[in-house]
Amino acid sequence: MQDAECRMQDAGRDSVKAVLFDLDGTFADTAPDLAAALNHARAARHLPPLPLEVLRPQASHGARGLLKAGFGIEPDAPGYNELRDIFLEHYANNICVHTHLFSGISDLVGELEHRSIPWGIVTNKPHIYTQPLMQALGYAERAACLVSGDTCSNAKPHPEPMLKACELIGVSPLHCLYLGDDLRDMQAANAALMRGVIARYGYISDDAMLDDWRAHAIIDNPMELLDLIPL
Repeated sequence: MQDAECRMQDAGRDSVKAVLFDLDGTFADTAPDLAAALNHARAARHLPPLPLEVLRPQASHGARGLLKAGFGIEPDAPGYNELRDIFLEHYANNICVHTHLFSGISDLVGELEHRSIPWGIVTNKPHIYTQPLMQALGYAERAACLVSGDTCSNAKPHPEPMLKACELIGVSPLHCLYLGDDLRDMQAANAALMRGVIARYGYISDDAMLDDWRAHAIIDNPMELLDLIPL
């Protein structure tokens, strides 16, 4: 009887009732506008621009990662706050100039909606940028939830934002897939007892040890996620 119950629980876990996405590097290619903001800050210090391919791997790490890549400084360094303010002001005013959905995301979202599977965003990006960006992309109203880096007391890799998203959608984390392109995405998913899927097409460095991320699966194109969702 106990074995039968375990098999029923495993079968139930296989069902997918919601899909959650990381934003930067998973749902949308935001690197061009983030890189432009970083190079604007560099220009303010009379430094030449850095190429997009150099900055792209840092795009998932926000202002801190980009400022470190662009200036080699940490938050406790003199002048850091001023550079951050220059970076963030430019980004806020140019948040969706060159940003676009990754190829396949639009079709994936459309198929999820066709199957009546709710989807949402869980990102460490602050709400002040998440909401207008999703609005500019035309997906803010379509998302079942938008959980930003400051929605909860803790951001990823803490599981709290993941659990908040499940609460807002009304789905158990056992029945959610979370697609992300960073180690902390998988750490948050695992901590929330959610199945994490690596978006290998995102901002992942060539030396990343993906096998150590404890992901449920790895995909190279958003539409491959459908293979993990039983009909």
